[in-house]
Amino acid sequence: MSGIEKVTDFLKEAGTYYLATVDGDQPRVRPFGTAHIFEDKLYIQTGKVKDVSKQLHANPKAEICVFKDGVWLRVSGEFVADDRREAIASMLDAYPQLRNMYSEDDGNTEVLYLQNATAVFSSFTAAPETISF
Repeated sequence: MSGIEKVTDFLKEAGTYYLATVDGDQPRVRPFGTAHIFEDKLYIQTGKVKDVSKQLHANPKAEICVFKDGVWLRVSGEFVADDRREAIASMLDAYPQLRNMYSEDDGNTEVLYLQNATAVFSSFTAAPETISF
């Protein structure tokens, strides 16, 4: 299993993770649930009308944090929007429940992938494991 697959699987198994962005000088954290590999990149999904989208376009640096079974994962990097229809369709196919609110052609659905990412798995009982992708 590749490092990006290990990170994505952990996010999916946890179900909910938290995405931190900045709004000017104010940190903003909210729950997220999408984690999908497309073309060997880790993608998330949101709506372009949401503040999180505006924040990521103003400052693409962000961090994900999740805790599961005594292990926490922090993933930092830069999010890049991918407006290609096939990238959006791949996400919506992976999360069909999103189709109740989003579609490939609605002008609102946005998928973003992480670049220059560093993921660190930590616990109180083991040395940290760092994965870059």
